[in-house]
Amino acid sequence: MRRDVFQAIADPTRREIISLIAYNTLNLNAVADHFKISRPAISKHIKILTECGLITIRQEGRERYCEAKLHKLKEVAAWADAYKAFWNKKLDALDDFLTKEKKSKRK
Repeated sequence: MRRDVFQAIADPTRREIISLIAYNTLNLNAVADHFKISRPAISKHIKILTECGLITIRQEGRERYCEAKLHKLKEVAAWADAYKAFWNKKLDALDDFLTKEKKSKRK
């Protein structure tokens, strides 16, 4: 199954995993220790994040470490910026309209 970054951030657990490893590389057990769900469930979330390119797994001896690769979030930021610009333009136009209406009612 092909996954994208939007699927990765759609789930609150995955967003929390990203937050955990954004600044600190953690092994899989350390990540799982932060949650009250099963380790297999955490492994599924890690797999999705890996498939989406938001994290990589690095083997170091017997340990597997999760590293954040947050450059993929630029895609989300660009998408959000486009909608932000669109809605700011619409809301500015609404503000102008309401201001003009208010002034015309005063006369």
